[in-house]
Amino acid sequence: MTQAENRPVFPVDLSEQVALVTGASRGIGREVAVQLARCGARVACVARNQQLLEELVRQIENEGGQAACWSVDVTDSEQVNQVVDEVLQRWQRLDILVNNAGITRDTLLPRMQDEQWDEVIATNLRGTFLFTRAATRPMMGQRYGRIINISSVSGLRGNKGQSNYSASKAGVIGFTRSAAMELAGRKITVNAVAPGFIETDMTAALGDVFKSEVKKRIPAKRLGQVEDVAACVLFLASPAAGYITGQTIAVDGGLGVGL
Repeated sequence: MTQAENRPVFPVDLSEQVALVTGASRGIGREVAVQLARCGARVACVARNQQLLEELVRQIENEGGQAACWSVDVTDSEQVNQVVDEVLQRWQRLDILVNNAGITRDTLLPRMQDEQWDEVIATNLRGTFLFTRAATRPMMGQRYGRIINISSVSGLRGNKGQSNYSASKAGVIGFTRSAAMELAGRKITVNAVAPGFIETDMTAALGDVFKSEVKKRIPAKRLGQVEDVAACVLFLASPAAGYITGQTIAVDGGLGVGL
């Protein structure tokens, strides 16, 4: 990898800061973790897939960054509290939390099983709550923190076959606004990023015909890249974003314009 390819998509100095990224093993979460490390942050990478996490840590370390990984079920309160405690023991602080872990169990509402609803709400919404609650404790003591929750345009506008996913991501937006109001006095910002159609493993499963139709609906006429989302996250994680809180920023190529 060349030096130019090693540069962050949004250059910001996060040296001496510690970041925790959930859902870091692939897609948006992986790119966010890599970009945070390129900006100097020490990165705690959290997901279920230990092998992919270890590959991510090796990549970050090969680029000169610092990272460690934890295999965690984000819906398990005890595991979440434990990993935050271990991050604090390792690096003595926690400055940035990116709640990215998420799943889909898409099907039309009449066919949706209880488990499909419960799994999505638990991972996407409960997981965000559990990690935010655990992370705010050290952040409040530091009187500094940046919390970025990954929502979705589906949480803003809904989507056929995604009533569970849309509900969870809309819940993330409401949670973000409430948490921002509670934590602003401690100099902790809480914002959401709502990606549109981004090139990931998840969208690859949609097929070329569907993706071609989607592109026609996007004013930018292309699917987004994980780097597009990571750039927004890096800005919100930076000291420069200290007066921005409770907001939801759509990274969707203009898909939601006019909603």
